[in-house]
Amino acid sequence: MITITLLIIIYLAFISLGLPDSLLGVTWPAMRIEWGMSLDAAGLVTILTTGSTVLSSFANGHVIKRFGTGKVTFISCVITGIALLGISFSPSYLWLLVLAIPLGLGAGSVDTALNNYVALHFKSHHMSWLHCFWGVGATVGPIIMAQCMLLTDSWRFGYRTIGIIQLVLALILFMSLPLWIKHRKLSASNIVEEKQINTEEPIKKNVFRLRGVKYALSTFFFYCAVEFSVGLWGSSFLIHVKNISVETAASWVAMYYGGITVGRFISGFVTFRISNRQMIRIGQIIAMSGSILLMIPLPHYALMGSLVLIGLGLAPIFPCMIHETPTRFGKNNSQVIIGYQMAFAYIGGAFIPPLFGLLARKISLTLFPYYLILCIMIMFLSSETLTVHTKN
Repeated sequence: MITITLLIIIYLAFISLGLPDSLLGVTWPAMRIEWGMSLDAAGLVTILTTGSTVLSSFANGHVIKRFGTGKVTFISCVITGIALLGISFSPSYLWLLVLAIPLGLGAGSVDTALNNYVALHFKSHHMSWLHCFWGVGATVGPIIMAQCMLLTDSWRFGYRTIGIIQLVLALILFMSLPLWIKHRKLSASNIVEEKQINTEEPIKKNVFRLRGVKYALSTFFFYCAVEFSVGLWGSSFLIHVKNISVETAASWVAMYYGGITVGRFISGFVTFRISNRQMIRIGQIIAMSGSILLMIPLPHYALMGSLVLIGLGLAPIFPCMIHETPTRFGKNNSQVIIGYQMAFAYIGGAFIPPLFGLLARKISLTLFPYYLILCIMIMFLSSETLTVHTKN
């Protein structure tokens, strides 16, 4: 009962993690008009948010050892909730930049903490379902924002609403803190089977010397480059290139996150039959197919299907990569390596999408599908090379 209750709490925490992640791409078209900013100014917000997440991910291993996963998750949720409320009252673009920092710090802490905890203590299907609940948050966020914009004709009420939801989830996390202590005492019965994990790999002070680590970091780097880019620029691509309304574009981007969510829910069952490495490969092929469809002059309703297909393809990649980390590099090194993987993932999400924003401003947003295809190809090559280097 303790394990089930804690799993529910962890899933709720990942909903809170996903809620803010898709908001900027949906609201930026309205924000930039209100503040008189250029299209690519969203890139600086992304850099600050994700840069803060990177710093948080690198430091998170030491923070968790000091305070524990439960407390770190609770405090992170409080920080992000306050930041979201602050954004809803922001009088200018400058304040958005300032509040992007605590938003990123909170996200990085909870992301790394819960990923490592689930990788060590639960099986692959739980990791897929964990990230499915991130998708629930990322899908519900734009839906809430779209409805708030329809009702009030303002993005501010949407940020305020999601900020309040975040703080309510933080209260639930606070009340659950005793469960983490109890679960640690029962962890021997819940931990992943030892034969599935490389327990002989000694602790490395410099994990970059472990065979295949650099390819793992590259895979995460380009994965988040793709995921963040669709979230940040997908709405602008639909509006400015495909001539779709702001409200419809917001709903269709929500469907992209819905594809990730549904894909991860289904992946949880598929992992009973197919290995993590096979899931990663299949997902990349599906994501590539969806990106290729964006290049074709399809009817408007078919574009939503393309975004959903990209989401379905991306769905298993991240959770399966995370869950494979203890198997590939040893559970003694998993906390540090997962922290680095999360950091490199967010570095990719912080810098590559803004670079495309600059490219789109100088040339055209019509390059968006070609850019996605290039990133997915590099991710695929990195992942396949990693598999070769870490065959057990």
